[in-house]
Amino acid sequence: MQKRRIITVNPSSASVEMSHFNSNNEVPYSTVVDDETPSPSPKATDKIRKVSMLPLIFLIFYEVSGGPFGVEDSVNAAGPLLALLGFVIFPFIWSIPEALITAEMGTMFPENGGYVVWVSSALGPFWGFQQGWMKWLSGVIDNALYPVLFLDYLKSGIPALGSGLPRVAAILVLTLMLTYLNYRGLTIVGWAAVAMGVFSILPFAVMGLISIPQLEPSRWLVMDLGNVNWNLYLNTLFWNLNYWDSISTLAGEVENPNQTLPKALYYGVILVALSYIFPLLTGTGAIPLERELWTDGYFSDVAKALGGAWLRWWVQAAAATSNMGMFLAEMSSDSFQLLGMAERGMLPEFFAKRSRYGTPLLGILFSASGVVLLSWLSFQEIVAAENLLYCFGMILEFIAFVRMRMKHPAASRPYKIPIGTVGSILMCVPPTLLICAVVALSSLKVAAVSFVILIIGFVMHPCLNHMDRKKILKFSISSDLPDLQQETRECQETLIR
Repeated sequence: MQKRRIITVNPSSASVEMSHFNSNNEVPYSTVVDDETPSPSPKATDKIRKVSMLPLIFLIFYEVSGGPFGVEDSVNAAGPLLALLGFVIFPFIWSIPEALITAEMGTMFPENGGYVVWVSSALGPFWGFQQGWMKWLSGVIDNALYPVLFLDYLKSGIPALGSGLPRVAAILVLTLMLTYLNYRGLTIVGWAAVAMGVFSILPFAVMGLISIPQLEPSRWLVMDLGNVNWNLYLNTLFWNLNYWDSISTLAGEVENPNQTLPKALYYGVILVALSYIFPLLTGTGAIPLERELWTDGYFSDVAKALGGAWLRWWVQAAAATSNMGMFLAEMSSDSFQLLGMAERGMLPEFFAKRSRYGTPLLGILFSASGVVLLSWLSFQEIVAAENLLYCFGMILEFIAFVRMRMKHPAASRPYKIPIGTVGSILMCVPPTLLICAVVALSSLKVAAVSFVILIIGFVMHPCLNHMDRKKILKFSISSDLPDLQQETRECQETLIR
Protein backbone atom coordinates (compact mmCIF):
# COMPACT_ATOMS: atom_id res chain seq x y z
CA MET A 1 0.00 0.00 0.00
CA GLN A 2 1.36 3.42 -0.86
CA LYS A 3 2.35 5.64 2.02
CA ARG A 4 0.75 9.01 2.32
CA ARG A 5 2.31 12.01 3.98
CA ILE A 6 1.32 15.43 5.26
CA ILE A 7 2.65 18.44 3.40
CA THR A 8 2.86 21.70 5.33
CA VAL A 9 3.71 25.00 3.72
CA ASN A 10 3.46 28.54 4.93
CA PRO A 11 2.30 30.78 2.10
CA SER A 12 1.20 34.33 2.60
CA SER A 13 -2.28 33.70 1.21
CA ALA A 14 -5.47 32.59 2.92
CA SER A 15 -5.52 31.06 6.40
CA VAL A 16 -8.73 29.16 6.73
CA GLU A 17 -9.78 25.58 7.35
CA MET A 18 -10.36 23.17 4.51
CA SER A 19 -12.80 20.72 6.06
CA HIS A 20 -11.98 17.97 3.55
CA PHE A 21 -11.41 14.38 4.54
CA ASN A 22 -10.36 11.32 2.64
CA SER A 23 -12.64 8.41 2.07
CA ASN A 24 -11.95 7.05 5.59
CA ASN A 25 -12.50 10.44 7.24
CA GLU A 26 -9.00 10.24 8.77
CA VAL A 27 -6.86 12.93 7.21
CA PRO A 28 -7.86 16.28 5.67
CA TYR A 29 -7.51 15.69 1.97
CA SER A 30 -6.13 19.16 1.34
CA THR A 31 -2.91 18.14 3.07
CA VAL A 32 -2.39 14.64 1.66
CA VAL A 33 -0.31 13.57 -1.32
CA ASP A 34 1.29 10.30 -2.39
CA ASP A 35 4.96 9.78 -1.56
CA GLU A 36 5.51 8.47 -5.06
CA THR A 37 4.05 11.61 -6.64
CA PRO A 38 6.82 14.11 -7.37
CA SER A 39 6.08 17.53 -5.94
CA PRO A 40 5.77 20.14 -8.68
CA SER A 41 8.59 22.61 -8.64
CA PRO A 42 7.50 26.17 -7.85
CA LYS A 43 9.87 27.33 -10.59
CA ALA A 44 7.88 25.38 -13.15
CA THR A 45 4.74 27.36 -12.46
CA ASP A 46 6.65 30.61 -11.99
CA LYS A 47 7.74 30.42 -15.65
CA ILE A 48 4.10 30.63 -16.77
CA ARG A 49 3.16 34.17 -17.76
CA LYS A 50 0.44 35.58 -15.53
CA VAL A 51 -2.61 37.55 -16.64
CA SER A 52 -2.39 41.29 -15.97
CA MET A 53 -5.11 43.86 -15.27
CA LEU A 54 -6.37 44.85 -18.73
CA PRO A 55 -6.70 41.32 -20.16
CA LEU A 56 -8.38 40.23 -16.91
CA ILE A 57 -10.99 43.01 -17.24
CA PHE A 58 -11.88 41.86 -20.75
CA LEU A 59 -11.91 38.20 -19.72
CA ILE A 60 -14.49 39.19 -17.08
CA PHE A 61 -16.34 41.20 -19.73
CA TYR A 62 -16.61 38.11 -21.94
CA GLU A 63 -17.41 35.76 -19.06
CA VAL A 64 -20.43 37.91 -18.21
CA SER A 65 -21.45 39.88 -21.27
CA GLY A 66 -19.60 40.25 -24.54
CA GLY A 67 -21.67 43.31 -25.44
CA PRO A 68 -25.38 44.12 -25.85
CA PHE A 69 -26.10 41.18 -28.16
CA GLY A 70 -29.09 39.37 -26.66
CA VAL A 71 -30.52 42.20 -24.54
CA GLU A 72 -33.07 43.04 -27.24
CA ASP A 73 -35.55 40.56 -25.71
CA SER A 74 -35.83 42.76 -22.61
CA VAL A 75 -37.52 45.47 -24.73
CA ASN A 76 -39.70 42.86 -26.42
CA ALA A 77 -40.77 41.48 -23.04
CA ALA A 78 -41.36 44.68 -21.08
CA GLY A 79 -40.90 47.83 -23.18
CA PRO A 80 -38.16 50.48 -23.09
CA LEU A 81 -38.61 51.85 -19.55
CA LEU A 82 -38.55 48.50 -17.75
CA ALA A 83 -35.70 47.30 -19.96
CA LEU A 84 -33.60 50.34 -19.06
CA LEU A 85 -34.54 50.18 -15.37
CA GLY A 86 -33.74 46.48 -15.34
CA PHE A 87 -30.18 46.99 -16.56
CA VAL A 88 -29.70 49.89 -14.10
CA ILE A 89 -31.24 48.23 -10.99
CA PHE A 90 -30.45 44.56 -11.62
CA PRO A 91 -26.65 45.01 -11.22
CA PHE A 92 -27.24 46.28 -7.66
CA ILE A 93 -29.42 43.27 -6.85
CA TRP A 94 -27.31 40.62 -8.55
CA SER A 95 -24.09 41.68 -10.28
CA ILE A 96 -22.49 43.80 -7.56
CA PRO A 97 -23.15 41.32 -4.71
CA GLU A 98 -21.82 38.45 -6.84
CA ALA A 99 -18.76 40.46 -7.90
CA LEU A 100 -18.05 41.50 -4.30
CA ILE A 101 -18.30 37.92 -3.06
CA THR A 102 -16.02 36.80 -5.91
CA ALA A 103 -13.48 39.49 -4.95
CA GLU A 104 -13.44 38.48 -1.27
CA MET A 105 -13.49 34.72 -1.73
CA GLY A 106 -11.24 34.80 -4.81
CA THR A 107 -8.49 36.61 -2.89
CA MET A 108 -9.07 34.41 0.16
CA PHE A 109 -8.47 31.36 -2.05
CA PRO A 110 -6.29 32.59 -4.96
CA GLU A 111 -6.16 29.26 -6.77
CA ASN A 112 -7.75 27.70 -9.83
CA GLY A 113 -10.40 25.72 -7.98
CA GLY A 114 -12.26 28.99 -7.44
CA TYR A 115 -15.81 28.57 -6.17
CA VAL A 116 -15.25 24.81 -5.81
CA VAL A 117 -12.69 25.48 -3.09
CA TRP A 118 -14.96 28.04 -1.41
CA VAL A 119 -17.83 25.58 -1.10
CA SER A 120 -15.54 22.71 -0.10
CA SER A 121 -14.02 24.82 2.67
CA ALA A 122 -17.39 25.79 4.10
CA LEU A 123 -19.59 22.75 3.42
CA GLY A 124 -17.21 19.84 2.81
CA PRO A 125 -15.89 17.96 -0.24
CA PHE A 126 -19.21 16.40 -1.27
CA TRP A 127 -20.88 19.76 -1.85
CA GLY A 128 -17.68 21.16 -3.28
CA PHE A 129 -17.72 18.44 -5.91
CA GLN A 130 -21.40 19.09 -6.67
CA GLN A 131 -20.55 22.75 -7.14
CA GLY A 132 -17.79 21.84 -9.57
CA TRP A 133 -20.01 19.43 -11.52
CA MET A 134 -22.93 21.85 -11.86
CA LYS A 135 -20.80 24.86 -12.75
CA TRP A 136 -18.61 22.98 -15.24
CA LEU A 137 -21.60 21.45 -17.01
CA SER A 138 -23.49 24.75 -17.14
CA GLY A 139 -20.37 26.38 -18.58
CA VAL A 140 -19.97 23.73 -21.29
CA ILE A 141 -23.66 23.99 -22.22
CA ASP A 142 -23.32 27.76 -22.36
CA ASN A 143 -20.20 27.49 -24.51
CA ALA A 144 -21.80 25.10 -26.98
CA LEU A 145 -24.10 27.94 -28.05
CA TYR A 146 -21.39 30.29 -29.27
CA PRO A 147 -20.18 28.52 -32.45
CA VAL A 148 -23.82 28.10 -33.46
CA LEU A 149 -24.64 31.76 -32.76
CA PHE A 150 -21.48 32.84 -34.59
CA LEU A 151 -22.67 31.06 -37.74
CA ASP A 152 -26.20 32.39 -37.32
CA TYR A 153 -24.84 35.93 -37.57
CA LEU A 154 -22.85 35.07 -40.72
CA LYS A 155 -25.45 33.01 -42.60
CA SER A 156 -27.23 36.10 -43.93
CA GLY A 157 -24.08 36.90 -45.88
CA ILE A 158 -23.07 33.27 -46.48
CA PRO A 159 -26.32 31.26 -46.88
CA ALA A 160 -24.44 27.94 -47.14
CA LEU A 161 -23.65 28.17 -43.42
CA GLY A 162 -27.36 27.93 -42.58
CA SER A 163 -27.59 24.14 -42.67
CA GLY A 164 -26.16 20.87 -43.89
CA LEU A 165 -22.57 19.69 -44.16
CA PRO A 166 -21.03 23.18 -44.58
CA ARG A 167 -22.55 24.23 -41.25
CA VAL A 168 -21.34 21.06 -39.49
CA ALA A 169 -17.84 21.51 -40.91
CA ALA A 170 -17.80 25.20 -39.93
CA ILE A 171 -18.78 24.38 -36.33
CA LEU A 172 -15.99 21.79 -36.08
CA VAL A 173 -13.36 24.06 -37.65
CA LEU A 174 -14.35 27.03 -35.50
CA THR A 175 -14.33 24.95 -32.31
CA LEU A 176 -10.90 23.50 -33.15
CA MET A 177 -9.44 26.93 -33.93
CA LEU A 178 -10.67 28.50 -30.70
CA THR A 179 -9.67 25.44 -28.68
CA TYR A 180 -6.13 25.69 -30.08
CA LEU A 181 -6.00 29.34 -29.05
CA ASN A 182 -6.90 28.28 -25.50
CA TYR A 183 -4.19 25.64 -25.62
CA ARG A 184 -1.54 28.23 -26.56
CA GLY A 185 -1.91 30.10 -23.28
CA LEU A 186 -4.17 32.21 -21.12
CA THR A 187 -2.21 35.41 -21.74
CA ILE A 188 -2.83 35.00 -25.49
CA VAL A 189 -6.54 34.47 -24.77
CA GLY A 190 -6.55 37.56 -22.54
CA TRP A 191 -5.04 39.89 -25.11
CA ALA A 192 -7.23 38.40 -27.83
CA ALA A 193 -10.19 39.26 -25.57
CA VAL A 194 -8.96 42.88 -25.36
CA ALA A 195 -8.76 43.20 -29.16
CA MET A 196 -12.13 41.53 -29.75
CA GLY A 197 -13.75 43.55 -26.94
CA VAL A 198 -12.65 46.88 -28.42
CA PHE A 199 -13.86 45.79 -31.87
CA SER A 200 -17.24 44.67 -30.43
CA ILE A 201 -17.85 47.87 -28.44
CA LEU A 202 -16.76 50.48 -31.01
CA PRO A 203 -19.72 50.20 -33.45
CA PHE A 204 -22.13 51.00 -30.60
CA ALA A 205 -20.11 54.08 -29.68
CA VAL A 206 -20.33 55.20 -33.33
CA MET A 207 -24.04 54.36 -33.43
CA GLY A 208 -24.60 56.41 -30.27
CA LEU A 209 -22.93 59.47 -31.77
CA ILE A 210 -24.88 59.18 -35.02
CA SER A 211 -28.18 58.82 -33.13
CA ILE A 212 -27.91 62.03 -31.07
CA PRO A 213 -29.89 64.27 -33.50
CA GLN A 214 -32.70 61.70 -33.64
CA LEU A 215 -33.05 60.95 -29.92
CA GLU A 216 -36.48 61.51 -28.37
CA PRO A 217 -36.25 61.00 -24.58
CA SER A 218 -40.01 60.45 -24.29
CA ARG A 219 -39.55 57.09 -26.02
CA TRP A 220 -37.53 55.87 -23.04
CA LEU A 221 -40.56 56.28 -20.75
CA VAL A 222 -42.91 53.91 -22.58
CA MET A 223 -44.26 51.21 -20.26
CA ASP A 224 -47.25 48.86 -20.29
CA LEU A 225 -47.45 46.83 -17.08
CA GLY A 226 -50.41 44.91 -18.44
CA ASN A 227 -48.32 43.56 -21.30
CA VAL A 228 -45.13 42.23 -19.70
CA ASN A 229 -43.66 38.78 -20.23
CA TRP A 230 -42.03 38.47 -16.80
CA ASN A 231 -40.45 35.09 -17.50
CA LEU A 232 -38.65 36.35 -20.62
CA TYR A 233 -37.80 39.65 -18.94
CA LEU A 234 -36.19 38.12 -15.84
CA ASN A 235 -34.39 35.42 -17.79
CA THR A 236 -32.95 38.00 -20.19
CA LEU A 237 -31.64 40.12 -17.31
CA PHE A 238 -30.35 37.07 -15.47
CA TRP A 239 -28.67 35.58 -18.55
CA ASN A 240 -26.88 38.82 -19.42
CA LEU A 241 -25.67 39.78 -15.95
CA ASN A 242 -24.47 36.57 -14.31
CA TYR A 243 -21.26 34.48 -14.30
CA TRP A 244 -19.15 36.99 -12.35
CA ASP A 245 -17.81 34.12 -10.26
CA SER A 246 -16.38 32.32 -13.32
CA ILE A 247 -13.20 34.38 -13.19
CA SER A 248 -12.38 32.84 -9.80
CA THR A 249 -11.27 29.61 -11.49
CA LEU A 250 -8.45 31.61 -13.13
CA ALA A 251 -7.25 33.23 -9.88
CA GLY A 252 -4.13 31.06 -9.80
CA GLU A 253 -3.11 32.43 -13.21
CA VAL A 254 -3.50 36.12 -12.29
CA GLU A 255 -0.59 38.42 -11.60
CA ASN A 256 -0.84 39.56 -7.94
CA PRO A 257 -4.46 38.34 -7.58
CA ASN A 258 -4.98 39.95 -4.17
CA GLN A 259 -4.74 43.38 -5.78
CA THR A 260 -5.62 42.71 -9.42
CA LEU A 261 -8.79 40.61 -9.05
CA PRO A 262 -10.90 43.09 -6.97
CA LYS A 263 -9.91 46.02 -9.20
CA ALA A 264 -10.62 44.07 -12.38
CA LEU A 265 -14.07 43.08 -11.07
CA TYR A 266 -14.80 46.73 -10.21
CA TYR A 267 -13.92 47.94 -13.71
CA GLY A 268 -15.65 44.92 -15.22
CA VAL A 269 -18.98 45.79 -13.55
CA ILE A 270 -18.79 49.33 -14.96
CA LEU A 271 -17.84 48.14 -18.46
CA VAL A 272 -20.61 45.55 -18.61
CA ALA A 273 -23.31 47.91 -17.31
CA LEU A 274 -22.37 50.66 -19.78
CA SER A 275 -22.17 48.19 -22.68
CA TYR A 276 -25.87 47.41 -22.09
CA ILE A 277 -27.34 50.74 -21.07
CA PHE A 278 -25.96 53.00 -23.82
CA PRO A 279 -26.97 50.78 -26.78
CA LEU A 280 -30.46 50.43 -25.25
CA LEU A 281 -30.70 54.22 -24.87
CA THR A 282 -29.64 54.62 -28.50
CA GLY A 283 -31.95 51.97 -29.96
CA THR A 284 -35.08 52.84 -27.99
CA GLY A 285 -34.58 56.61 -28.14
CA ALA A 286 -33.72 57.06 -31.82
CA ILE A 287 -36.07 54.52 -33.45
CA PRO A 288 -39.90 54.46 -33.22
CA LEU A 289 -40.93 51.62 -30.92
CA GLU A 290 -42.11 48.34 -32.43
CA ARG A 291 -41.75 45.90 -29.54
CA GLU A 292 -42.33 42.77 -31.59
CA LEU A 293 -39.20 43.53 -33.65
CA TRP A 294 -36.95 43.64 -30.59
CA THR A 295 -35.54 40.12 -30.77
CA ASP A 296 -32.01 38.74 -31.06
CA GLY A 297 -30.08 40.55 -33.76
CA TYR A 298 -32.31 43.65 -33.88
CA PHE A 299 -29.40 45.97 -33.10
CA SER A 300 -28.09 45.30 -36.62
CA ASP A 301 -31.40 46.67 -37.99
CA VAL A 302 -31.08 49.70 -35.72
CA ALA A 303 -27.54 50.23 -37.03
CA LYS A 304 -28.74 50.11 -40.64
CA ALA A 305 -31.56 52.58 -39.93
CA LEU A 306 -29.18 55.03 -38.26
CA GLY A 307 -25.96 54.66 -40.24
CA GLY A 308 -26.56 52.53 -43.28
CA ALA A 309 -25.44 49.11 -44.48
CA TRP A 310 -21.79 49.63 -43.48
CA LEU A 311 -22.73 50.08 -39.81
CA ARG A 312 -25.03 47.07 -39.96
CA TRP A 313 -22.20 44.90 -41.25
CA TRP A 314 -19.93 46.21 -38.49
CA VAL A 315 -22.49 45.35 -35.80
CA GLN A 316 -22.97 41.86 -37.27
CA ALA A 317 -19.21 41.33 -37.40
CA ALA A 318 -18.97 42.59 -33.81
CA ALA A 319 -21.67 40.13 -32.74
CA ALA A 320 -19.83 37.23 -34.38
CA THR A 321 -16.55 38.36 -32.80
CA SER A 322 -18.26 38.63 -29.42
CA ASN A 323 -19.35 34.99 -29.64
CA MET A 324 -15.73 33.98 -30.25
CA GLY A 325 -14.62 36.03 -27.24
CA MET A 326 -17.23 34.44 -24.97
CA PHE A 327 -16.20 30.99 -26.19
CA LEU A 328 -12.53 31.64 -25.37
CA ALA A 329 -13.24 33.07 -21.92
CA GLU A 330 -15.72 30.35 -20.97
CA MET A 331 -13.46 27.50 -22.11
CA SER A 332 -10.57 28.98 -20.13
CA SER A 333 -12.63 29.06 -16.94
CA ASP A 334 -14.08 25.58 -17.48
CA SER A 335 -10.72 23.93 -18.21
CA PHE A 336 -8.80 25.65 -15.39
CA GLN A 337 -11.63 24.69 -13.01
CA LEU A 338 -10.97 21.01 -13.78
CA LEU A 339 -7.24 21.59 -13.22
CA GLY A 340 -7.96 23.28 -9.89
CA MET A 341 -10.22 20.42 -8.76
CA ALA A 342 -7.51 17.90 -9.65
CA GLU A 343 -4.90 19.90 -7.72
CA ARG A 344 -7.14 19.59 -4.66
CA GLY A 345 -7.60 15.84 -5.14
CA MET A 346 -11.23 16.02 -6.25
CA LEU A 347 -10.53 14.68 -9.76
CA PRO A 348 -7.89 12.22 -11.02
CA GLU A 349 -4.35 13.51 -11.12
CA PHE A 350 -4.14 13.55 -14.93
CA PHE A 351 -6.50 16.56 -15.02
CA ALA A 352 -3.77 18.61 -13.30
CA LYS A 353 -1.26 18.05 -16.11
CA ARG A 354 -0.26 21.23 -17.94
CA SER A 355 0.88 21.66 -21.51
CA ARG A 356 4.20 23.34 -22.27
CA TYR A 357 2.23 26.60 -22.49
CA GLY A 358 0.94 26.16 -18.92
CA THR A 359 -2.61 25.32 -19.99
CA PRO A 360 -4.71 22.38 -18.72
CA LEU A 361 -4.52 20.06 -21.72
CA LEU A 362 -7.10 17.47 -20.64
CA GLY A 363 -9.40 20.11 -19.20
CA ILE A 364 -9.44 21.86 -22.59
CA LEU A 365 -10.03 18.58 -24.44
CA PHE A 366 -12.89 17.58 -22.14
CA SER A 367 -14.53 21.00 -22.43
CA ALA A 368 -14.10 21.05 -26.22
CA SER A 369 -15.56 17.54 -26.52
CA GLY A 370 -18.61 18.61 -24.52
CA VAL A 371 -19.06 21.63 -26.77
CA VAL A 372 -18.90 19.52 -29.95
CA LEU A 373 -21.34 16.92 -28.60
CA LEU A 374 -23.86 19.52 -27.43
CA SER A 375 -23.63 21.64 -30.58
CA TRP A 376 -26.02 19.30 -32.40
CA LEU A 377 -28.82 19.56 -29.82
CA SER A 378 -31.79 21.89 -29.55
CA PHE A 379 -30.89 24.32 -26.80
CA GLN A 380 -34.10 25.97 -25.63
CA GLU A 381 -34.87 23.53 -22.82
CA ILE A 382 -31.22 22.71 -22.11
CA VAL A 383 -30.24 26.36 -21.73
CA ALA A 384 -33.10 26.86 -19.28
CA ALA A 385 -31.84 23.81 -17.37
CA GLU A 386 -28.36 25.36 -17.41
CA ASN A 387 -29.83 28.48 -15.82
CA LEU A 388 -31.30 26.34 -13.04
CA LEU A 389 -27.96 24.60 -12.46
CA TYR A 390 -26.31 27.99 -12.21
CA CYS A 391 -28.93 29.05 -9.65
CA PHE A 392 -28.25 25.99 -7.49
CA GLY A 393 -24.53 26.69 -7.65
CA MET A 394 -25.00 30.31 -6.61
CA ILE A 395 -27.06 29.27 -3.58
CA LEU A 396 -24.13 27.09 -2.48
CA GLU A 397 -21.75 30.03 -2.98
CA PHE A 398 -23.91 32.36 -0.87
CA ILE A 399 -24.08 29.77 1.91
CA ALA A 400 -20.31 29.23 1.72
CA PHE A 401 -19.63 32.98 1.87
CA VAL A 402 -21.82 33.52 4.96
CA ARG A 403 -20.56 30.35 6.66
CA MET A 404 -16.91 31.36 6.20
CA ARG A 405 -17.71 34.78 7.67
CA MET A 406 -19.28 33.10 10.71
CA LYS A 407 -16.83 30.21 11.02
CA HIS A 408 -13.59 32.13 10.37
CA PRO A 409 -14.19 35.84 11.01
CA ALA A 410 -10.48 36.47 11.73
CA ALA A 411 -9.15 34.63 8.68
CA SER A 412 -6.91 36.48 6.26
CA ARG A 413 -8.96 38.27 3.61
CA PRO A 414 -6.78 40.44 1.32
CA TYR A 415 -10.01 42.02 0.10
CA LYS A 416 -12.91 42.12 2.55
CA ILE A 417 -16.36 43.55 1.90
CA PRO A 418 -16.75 46.25 4.59
CA ILE A 419 -19.82 44.71 6.22
CA GLY A 420 -20.26 42.39 9.19
CA THR A 421 -21.89 38.99 9.41
CA VAL A 422 -25.43 40.41 9.50
CA GLY A 423 -24.63 42.62 6.53
CA SER A 424 -23.27 39.60 4.66
CA ILE A 425 -26.53 37.75 5.19
CA LEU A 426 -28.64 40.74 4.16
CA MET A 427 -26.54 41.27 1.02
CA CYS A 428 -27.34 37.71 -0.11
CA VAL A 429 -31.11 38.07 0.41
CA PRO A 430 -32.06 40.02 -2.78
CA PRO A 431 -30.12 37.75 -5.19
CA THR A 432 -31.50 34.69 -3.41
CA LEU A 433 -35.04 35.97 -3.88
CA LEU A 434 -34.27 36.56 -7.54
CA ILE A 435 -33.04 32.97 -7.87
CA CYS A 436 -36.28 31.77 -6.29
CA ALA A 437 -38.24 33.77 -8.87
CA VAL A 438 -36.24 32.26 -11.76
CA VAL A 439 -36.74 28.74 -10.37
CA ALA A 440 -40.48 29.32 -9.78
CA LEU A 441 -40.96 30.47 -13.39
CA SER A 442 -39.17 27.46 -14.88
CA SER A 443 -41.15 24.64 -16.50
CA LEU A 444 -41.56 21.15 -15.06
CA LYS A 445 -39.58 19.71 -17.96
CA VAL A 446 -36.64 21.99 -17.22
CA ALA A 447 -36.83 21.11 -13.53
CA ALA A 448 -36.83 17.40 -14.39
CA VAL A 449 -33.72 17.74 -16.60
CA SER A 450 -31.93 19.68 -13.84
CA PHE A 451 -32.92 17.05 -11.27
CA VAL A 452 -31.43 14.26 -13.39
CA ILE A 453 -28.17 16.23 -13.75
CA LEU A 454 -28.02 16.71 -9.97
CA ILE A 455 -28.53 12.97 -9.39
CA ILE A 456 -25.65 12.21 -11.76
CA GLY A 457 -23.42 14.46 -9.65
CA PHE A 458 -24.54 12.75 -6.43
CA VAL A 459 -23.55 9.37 -7.93
CA MET A 460 -20.24 10.52 -9.45
CA HIS A 461 -18.68 11.66 -6.15
CA PRO A 462 -18.85 8.30 -4.30
CA CYS A 463 -17.77 6.54 -7.50
CA LEU A 464 -14.61 8.67 -7.67
CA ASN A 465 -13.98 8.04 -3.97
CA HIS A 466 -14.25 4.31 -4.64
CA MET A 467 -11.74 4.57 -7.49
CA ASP A 468 -9.38 6.43 -5.15
CA ARG A 469 -9.65 3.77 -2.42
CA LYS A 470 -9.14 0.91 -4.89
CA LYS A 471 -6.26 2.75 -6.63
CA ILE A 472 -8.09 2.47 -9.95
CA LEU A 473 -7.19 6.10 -10.64
CA LYS A 474 -4.55 8.23 -8.99
CA PHE A 475 -5.60 11.23 -6.93
CA SER A 476 -3.18 13.63 -5.21
CA ILE A 477 -2.95 17.10 -3.72
CA SER A 478 -0.53 19.59 -5.19
CA SER A 479 2.15 20.51 -2.67
CA ASP A 480 2.25 24.00 -4.24
CA LEU A 481 -1.13 24.73 -2.62
CA PRO A 482 -1.33 26.07 0.94
CA ASP A 483 -1.87 23.69 3.85
CA LEU A 484 -4.98 25.52 4.95
CA GLN A 485 -5.67 23.14 7.85
CA GLN A 486 -2.24 23.80 9.39
CA GLU A 487 -2.58 27.56 8.95
CA THR A 488 -5.94 27.52 10.74
CA ARG A 489 -4.42 25.74 13.73
CA GLU A 490 -1.58 28.28 13.86
CA CYS A 491 -4.07 31.15 13.64
CA GLN A 492 -6.19 29.69 16.44
CA GLU A 493 -3.13 29.15 18.68
CA THR A 494 -2.09 32.76 18.11
CA LEU A 495 -5.54 34.00 19.12
CA ILE A 496 -5.49 31.83 22.28
CA ARG A 497 -2.14 33.23 23.35
